[in-house]
Amino acid sequence: MTVNFNNVVKIMSIIFFVLGFSMIPALLVAIIYDETLCNSAFFSTIFLCFGIGGIFHKIYQAQELKLKERDGFLIVTLCWLIASIFGAAPFYLSGAIPSYVDALFETCSGFSTTGCSILTDIESLPKSMLFWRSFTHWLGGMGIIVFATALLPSIGIKGQIIASAETPGPTLDKISPRFSDTARNLYLIYILFTIVEVILLKIGGMNLYDALLHTFGTVGTGGFSSYNNSIAHFDSGYIQWVIIIFMLLCGINFNLYFLLLKKRIGSFFRDSELRFYLLIIGSITAAIFVNVYQNGYYDNMGKAFTDSAFQVVSIITTTGYATCDYDIWPTFSKMLIFILMLTGACSSSTGGGVKLIRILVALKMVRRGVSLKLHPNRFIPVTVGNRAVPQEVATNIANFIFLYIFVVFAGATVISFNGFDLMTTISSVMTCVGNVGPGFNLVGPSMNFAVFSDFSKVFFSMLMIAGRLELFTFFMLLSPHYWNANKI
Repeated sequence: MTVNFNNVVKIMSIIFFVLGFSMIPALLVAIIYDETLCNSAFFSTIFLCFGIGGIFHKIYQAQELKLKERDGFLIVTLCWLIASIFGAAPFYLSGAIPSYVDALFETCSGFSTTGCSILTDIESLPKSMLFWRSFTHWLGGMGIIVFATALLPSIGIKGQIIASAETPGPTLDKISPRFSDTARNLYLIYILFTIVEVILLKIGGMNLYDALLHTFGTVGTGGFSSYNNSIAHFDSGYIQWVIIIFMLLCGINFNLYFLLLKKRIGSFFRDSELRFYLLIIGSITAAIFVNVYQNGYYDNMGKAFTDSAFQVVSIITTTGYATCDYDIWPTFSKMLIFILMLTGACSSSTGGGVKLIRILVALKMVRRGVSLKLHPNRFIPVTVGNRAVPQEVATNIANFIFLYIFVVFAGATVISFNGFDLMTTISSVMTCVGNVGPGFNLVGPSMNFAVFSDFSKVFFSMLMIAGRLELFTFFMLLSPHYWNANKI
């Protein structure tokens, strides 16, 4: 076995410290609102995280060996599992969520920015618990590993390998000479988005607490709200459009924002994936708007368009916020929403799903296949942005899409033992693997996952983490090839 366990455990110590520090804001909220049980729960968990992190840091010394890819896969997967397992502790210890399985589900949903919930009365939770629940979105959106990457050089470890393994977050390349600098720069943009949205939501009438929570859910594309009826609670077109804009912005490849900082506006808008992203949002919003308005689901044209745009952007970015129950829309509109659950947002964004760059390349591969049937001897490269896609990349994309479909159907087969209808079963798995949030029928925007068995909730939790890590990183550890260095 070639896994460098000394460095793995050393990095885990950093993760424990990061997790402990990240709970301090929620602890302060508990103190401000005089929530005694929550105060004790957060303090105990923070003490535990610092204690374990300190022990690991003291006992295990990082070696000068360079981290390998197999180290990265293990570190990233352990990071998300540890964050979810210990992040669930405050919910359980405070009694806010009496079942640890339910607390684990809610925490996995938070860190993976999925937004699925088992809570039937969200507003009954203490404010500090709602704050921590939403803050997990903010941490998970950019990626805990991306944050930790900025700290790793301080213990003598380069973070490139593990940052690359955490593929859903921004791709750390060609931005800064050092990867730790890149991580800091990405978080600066992330924090800037957070500050600006909080200010705009406060201008729209939200108090600071609500503005923070809904900003965490927006920029992290997670979708947890502090109200049972989500964004519909505010009944404000202004608030809806602020959230639409920031969901859309955070569904874009974060690396493109560096082009704007370098005043390369033309290069920004010439990006093929970005244009595909905007085309899908515009065309499907228009189609749903016409469909729901003509069928009499809305009397007000402006409200119909706003709800259509909100749900399209919310689903394609895998945020999962809701301003209406799209489960009662016409079948055509629901079919379009179903398709968006599969596509996801842009690569290197905070969104989940298959990612549009893969969809775009797959469509071009299909077009090339048709052309080759007509002209067998013709050389037809697959290109994106005037650059040919290497065969290895195209093969990896095809492999990922096949694995994604396989996991969805295999997962749906397991969940079918609950005995629910087909749409509930398959959409519940799709929304967990794609980190979307709401599905259809019993897991629609007005429902939740409380009806499932404990086994199913744990299964969903693993699917959410696997989806957040884009499957290969997670399932790699289940392969005997990973643990046996002699196998090719």
